[in-house]
Amino acid sequence: KEVEEAAGEIILFVDEIHTMVGAGKTEGSMDAGNMLKPALARGKLHMIGATTLAEYRQHVEKDAALERRFQPVYVGEPSFDDTVAILRGLKEKYEVHHGVKISDDAIVAAARLSTRYLPDRFLPDKAVDLLDEATSALKMQLESVPIALDRLNNRRLQLEIEEAALKKDKSDHAKARTEEIKQQIADLRAQAEVIDSKWQHEKDILQTVNTATEKMDSLRSQLEIAERDADLATASRIKYGDLPELEKKLAAARQELAAIPPADRLLREEVTPDDIASVVARWTGIPVERLMETESSKLTKLEEYISTQVIGQDKAIAAVASAIRRSRAGLSDTNRPIGSFLFLGPTGVGKTEVARSLCRELFDDEHAMIRIDMSEYMERHAVARLIGSPPGYVGYDQGGQLTEAVRRRPYSVVLFDEIEKAHPDVFNVLLQVLDDGRLTDGQGRTVDFSNTVIIMTSNVGSQTIMDFSGDDLSVLDNQMLEVLRQHFRPEFLNRIDDIVIFDRIRPEAMRAIVDVQLKRVARQVKDSRDITLEFDDNVRGMLARDGYDPAFGARPLKRLVQKRVLDPLALELIDGRIHDGMAVKVNIINDRVTFQKQ
Repeated sequence: KEVEEAAGEIILFVDEIHTMVGAGKTEGSMDAGNMLKPALARGKLHMIGATTLAEYRQHVEKDAALERRFQPVYVGEPSFDDTVAILRGLKEKYEVHHGVKISDDAIVAAARLSTRYLPDRFLPDKAVDLLDEATSALKMQLESVPIALDRLNNRRLQLEIEEAALKKDKSDHAKARTEEIKQQIADLRAQAEVIDSKWQHEKDILQTVNTATEKMDSLRSQLEIAERDADLATASRIKYGDLPELEKKLAAARQELAAIPPADRLLREEVTPDDIASVVARWTGIPVERLMETESSKLTKLEEYISTQVIGQDKAIAAVASAIRRSRAGLSDTNRPIGSFLFLGPTGVGKTEVARSLCRELFDDEHAMIRIDMSEYMERHAVARLIGSPPGYVGYDQGGQLTEAVRRRPYSVVLFDEIEKAHPDVFNVLLQVLDDGRLTDGQGRTVDFSNTVIIMTSNVGSQTIMDFSGDDLSVLDNQMLEVLRQHFRPEFLNRIDDIVIFDRIRPEAMRAIVDVQLKRVARQVKDSRDITLEFDDNVRGMLARDGYDPAFGARPLKRLVQKRVLDPLALELIDGRIHDGMAVKVNIINDRVTFQKQ
């Protein structure tokens, strides 16, 4: 009735309008959608409804009478530039609400990082959420005790507890320690008072800024109402009296805040790109420094890092690093994966280790690797395990192993081990991933692969590599390409960024591989038992000599390290001859590994 009497001056907006279809319907009664139809048909009700395409198709389209009374208008996702403009328009509201400032760099970072690292959501919603959470976090920091003051208070509390415990001890040592603690407590209290005084001063200034900002926002709203109602007296008082006075007070407070050197500031009132990156890091698990680091500076270190972990494969590492740099420099399709590689080579030459090193360097997490053993996908029906069963089949609700893993961890290295063993239908699925950077699972959800590195390993042509003795590697490349054409279809090979051939391990590279293995052993023992191991050159030489096998690469070396180093060390630990926290020199005497305390 109110809408009808408004003579078309009221527009009703209903969010999630699909919920009105069938709402309140029982036997012999109408639902909310049917109640609206007469008013819509007569033109007495002007209405805007909002819903998603899927829910529109599922609910509204089924009611043809209701659907024809609406004109569908598709609202697409705004562009990056439009999102930045929207955020700049919202900036003042969030500043007033949270009592902080938002830098323009933070606005651009919110749009850029949300586009890059939150592919499952849409702009501007995800960028607004980023900005909102970053400003909320900064507001909580402003209202919390500064970290420096909190540490001093915690340290003082620990000393006071220790002082109370020492009162029961009447020894001279306890008395001396008590006096020492009292002096430390007095020093900490004095430091805390200085920091607390600075903190209160900064809080008072920021409170003045926030109060003035809120009052100015309220006055601007009153000014709009007064101007609309032609209340000239109120409008002039606000415009030429109250607002200039508050602006002067706000400028004085900001000037006082700016006078404090940045190094001495305890509180920060401005949201920066680092704050936005911290929120993205919490949401995605990607470390902050990785987000704020440019792609170029991140990837220039790639070869250098991987070469310290994988020895003797400089050509293969250079090929991987170059392809990834080419992709991230924008010289390849951005909708495709970061890189897709086919690793060929004998066992134990470092194919899987390169994948692990890529995880550590690109994603800062060795476990950011999704490993799929393709020997489990030798049957036609195994494709359903990768992308999920179609509707009506058992396991439809469970999703696929590949699609679910990438949905949960979209920033990862996907390793397809022994790719030549997979059924040909599996390659049809991989073609879509390699070409379009996406895959649709059994439930119709599109999974984004554009932030993954696809690595496929194969032992095809291993014997060709082992038998090759020439110096012209182009001959080997041609031989390997001929072998690959016999096993894989041309459309599959054509979609791979690079086919990387790993050379067999050379004897001269074994010493460096031993160094890498022993560093890992030393780090493992240090972390678990706090024992510092130092290896003599004799040990390194013995392991390099006895651990080399041209047919099995570096794999025998791991077993040799366990047998000759870790097993005797375990006996020493169990017998109690070596204790936690000791420094131990590992040597060889009479062809036996010995452990000497230092």
